[in-house]
Amino acid sequence: MIVLTRPNGHALLVNADIIERAEASESPNETIVTLVNGNVVVVREDLEEIRRRAIEFKARVHAGGKGLA
Repeated sequence: MIVLTRPNGHALLVNADIIERAEASESPNETIVTLVNGNVVVVREDLEEIRRRAIEFKARVHAGGKGLA
């Protein structure tokens, strides 16, 4: 799971394995994240930050779960 931030400032956990795509929004400082089940989440993080967090999470999982807590 990765931590992302809704536009209102509330944090949420998103399963990085079910992110289908992320795209920049027309609104500044918002990114639209679409999950494989069709649910859509709007977050403050930009595309590169979401990508970085997902890669870091998956690297920790593949390393045997060290540092997941």
